Amino acid sequence: MNLVIVESPAKAKTIEKYLGKDYKVLASFGHVRDLPSKNGSVDPDNKFAMSWSVDTQSKKRIKDIENALEKADKLILATDPDREGEAISWHLLEVLSKKKAFKDMPVERVVFNAITKKSVTEAIAKPRQLDQELVDAYLARRALDYLVGFTLSPVLWRKLPGARSAGRVQSVALRLICERETEIEKFENREYWSLGASIANPKGSNFPARLVSLQGEKLDKFSLANEADAKAAEAAVNAATLSVVSVEAKPLTRNPQAPFMTSTLQQEASRKLGFSATQTMRTAQQLYEGVDIGGETTGLITYMRTDGISMVGEAISDCRATIGNEFGDKYLPGQHREYKSKAKNAQEAHEAIRPTSFARTPDSLKISGDMKKLYDLIWKRAMASQMESAKLERTTIEMTDDANTVGLRATGQVVRFDGFLKLYEETAPANAEDDDDNATLAPVVKGDKVTADDVAIEQHFTQPPPRYSEASLVKRMEELGIGRPSTYASILKVLQDRGYVTLDKRRFTPVDKGRLLTAFLENFFGKYVEYNYTADLEERLDKVSAGDLDYLTLLENFWKEFSASIDETKDLRVTHVLDALNDALRPLVFPDKEDGSDPRKCTSCEDGQLSLKLGKYGAFVGCSNYPECKFTRPFGGDESMDAQAEDKILGEHPETGKDIVLKTGRFGPYVEMETEKKPKRTSLPKTWDYHTMDLEKGLRLINLPRKIGSHPEDGNQIAAALGRFGPYIKHNTTYVSLKDPEEMFTLGMNEAVSRIADKRANPGRGRGGTVLKDLGKHPTTEKPIAIMEGRYGAYVKYEKINATIPKGQDPKDVNIDMALEYIAEKEAKSPKKKPAAKKKTAAKKKTVTKKKPAAKKTAAKKKPTAEA
Repeated sequence: MNLVIVESPAKAKTIEKYLGKDYKVLASFGHVRDLPSKNGSVDPDNKFAMSWSVDTQSKKRIKDIENALEKADKLILATDPDREGEAISWHLLEVLSKKKAFKDMPVERVVFNAITKKSVTEAIAKPRQLDQELVDAYLARRALDYLVGFTLSPVLWRKLPGARSAGRVQSVALRLICERETEIEKFENREYWSLGASIANPKGSNFPARLVSLQGEKLDKFSLANEADAKAAEAAVNAATLSVVSVEAKPLTRNPQAPFMTSTLQQEASRKLGFSATQTMRTAQQLYEGVDIGGETTGLITYMRTDGISMVGEAISDCRATIGNEFGDKYLPGQHREYKSKAKNAQEAHEAIRPTSFARTPDSLKISGDMKKLYDLIWKRAMASQMESAKLERTTIEMTDDANTVGLRATGQVVRFDGFLKLYEETAPANAEDDDDNATLAPVVKGDKVTADDVAIEQHFTQPPPRYSEASLVKRMEELGIGRPSTYASILKVLQDRGYVTLDKRRFTPVDKGRLLTAFLENFFGKYVEYNYTADLEERLDKVSAGDLDYLTLLENFWKEFSASIDETKDLRVTHVLDALNDALRPLVFPDKEDGSDPRKCTSCEDGQLSLKLGKYGAFVGCSNYPECKFTRPFGGDESMDAQAEDKILGEHPETGKDIVLKTGRFGPYVEMETEKKPKRTSLPKTWDYHTMDLEKGLRLINLPRKIGSHPEDGNQIAAALGRFGPYIKHNTTYVSLKDPEEMFTLGMNEAVSRIADKRANPGRGRGGTVLKDLGKHPTTEKPIAIMEGRYGAYVKYEKINATIPKGQDPKDVNIDMALEYIAEKEAKSPKKKPAAKKKTAAKKKTVTKKKPAAKKTAAKKKPTAEA
């Protein structure tokens, strides 16, 4: 028997069917071990030795593999075909070797780019050895990320309270977002005007044109700088007698884009489908693992983490055959197309992301939702890459008067043969400008007299660069050589999870602590957030994977410089940090005032100086005369925020007669009302503007939590409230977040009950999985029992007990009696509380407390331990 190890249990079942009875396929469920999240997991003084740990769930997986090895003749490692997949195989070998799970048993490494029977069987027939160079590249990357995170983060906690951590690549991505925000803030609009006209001629219909020259001089974007200039140009065009001076038609050829690699798939899925990077990769994973086709699970696309844009010859032949069948021979070029990656630092070569069979058209598959949308995108892009070029004709018509006072130009583009455009056209970035007008032009020739009708001038203002979207940020990171395809989605997610950025209307905006962190790193660790340095480090990692650089040499060179930079911050005082941040963030925190007065002058005590302060929850602005002057405002405020420091009475509460007061504290604006015990306060939701607050809104907030009604099951209250993480509804211990703050005041009883039920059925990854089957209630306690879908398989859920379903037992066949048996077994294995022992301990402690000598002895014993 041959034992095959893959990463995913979904793949394991499929591949076992492909390989037949002589093969047993088990899943590792990803990595079986990792570096513990504590100091010392990487030891720079011992050749960067790494201390790996195996979690409880992975121990079970390894034990299953050990047991299967006892009956196996060969071990085949078939983890994913990328650096991480190679590392997982290496980890397994390391763990199993230490356990002496196999002696002279042959070990093979196989990789397949698609989960189809053909791909899998061909891979099994062509095994290789583990690629140690790829493993070394993984070890180097893992050590670098650990050393930066666990060495730099404590510096942040000491010098920059409120900052959570700094990742090696995430910090550079955050810098990009913050720099773009600074560009937007510093941007000054510039006025300019344009002139357009409708050209009439006796030979055909009107066509649009624009003014390109005036008084014999070529116009640029800002030549018509104001309305007076524009009106003078308008008068000149209206007075001119125009004739055609040239008509030029140029043939153009547009070639299709290459098939998708990871980054381009994420970008195009964002632009065309509105998918986040995480959503794209999750859906692509489902397509890769496959769906049921004719009773057999078949992967629909090739591996989705790749820098490659080429397709193997067999796939190209399949694609060309499908093009001929679907669109005809005229859409099929005489020679197939070959694509090569132009990436600055392309990862180890893989195929592009493509369908495993081009004959499986999107409409022929029984898939829906996100899977159908993404498969359609991948299929069309890959198909188009091998289709004939599009043939276009671009026509330019130049017109002027006899005195050459004014010159107008009309441009148009005509598609003579659509080629690949019949199937697919890449979406232009949101901020891209069209260079050509696609108007259909009238058939005119040189010398024809024409008239400019409907002459119109239009005012414009230059616009700041747009904030980064997921697509544009991934593209920029790719251009700079930062990160890798497999990391882009996680980088963007980490920035949001740590609260450094927000994603609003699909655009990234840095929050205050994100900008604070970036400013700190730029001032004290500037080298490590430089784009060139990060890209160079990626290139060196690629050299390790290519065998051109020893990974320990890379780590030694990095650590020598990085540890020296960390040492330099040991004597750094917080006051020095604040001085640097005050200067670096001055335009944001202390913008210039219109009257020219000192923006850092305290508006409360007059003689104090405003400065950034660091508190437990992050940064805020305070007065240098504290505690005499207690003026504070949130970090990132401006002159208008200074005004917010003064309390504003919104009106009286109709029931209590107390004033509802709008205030601003270090954590932002809030409303307050005095009560008999202590003031009642409620923060403003993030989407509510301070300046539009009135009594109605103040009352709505101060009256929170709002009672929605009694739950029909137990009669307990359902309430809506505003918490630290935003608006929510609550019933007993179940909390459901609300996306729109307005729902706190409008959500009805039926909808509230429905959402609570949904949350209990699908509590999320941190609190369980999806309900597969509701088994009813426990016969004794009347508490619900259900079968849940967990990360590591199905299990029985009863109160706080998660009972494992025996291996080989189909969860769908489990009934209430079987579930009760599993629960009883779990309870029997669980450690029982010993109340008597607790009482003895308590009594013993009480006695010891009365004896003074014993107390001294205990204290003396603890002291050395505390110092150690």
